[in-house]
Amino acid sequence: MGFRSFLHRLTAPRPSNKVTNASVKLVCVVNQSLKMGKGKIAAQVGHASVQAFLEAGVSHPSYVEAWLASGQKKICLKIPAGSSFEPLMKQAREHEIPFHLVRDAGHTQIPKGSSTVLALGPYDESALDGLTGHLKLL
Repeated sequence: MGFRSFLHRLTAPRPSNKVTNASVKLVCVVNQSLKMGKGKIAAQVGHASVQAFLEAGVSHPSYVEAWLASGQKKICLKIPAGSSFEPLMKQAREHEIPFHLVRDAGHTQIPKGSSTVLALGPYDESALDGLTGHLKLL
């Protein structure tokens, strides 16, 4: 099996009978209190986006299909210093919204285990706006 076939097998959503017509996006919420550099933020958002996409492909394939078909809309927001990701994750669980929390490995700027980015989705845009509408753009 070639590398492209392997990658496709990992990332291609399984066809579903359920099709969503909702506007779909992926939201990445960055922990501003860690004072990460721009490159570190970019890397952590990348980790969060890829992992959220892979996990949602299993748990919410119709949303991933719609997201891929509509241009993979993404947005980055920031959580205020002193705030926690816990309330957002609790609401995501309650509404069955897929999410992934990135915890840093501690190899560079950030202490090991620090929560850096929370990715929500890909999921219905209006539902995500209900969870994150109070947050500011990064």
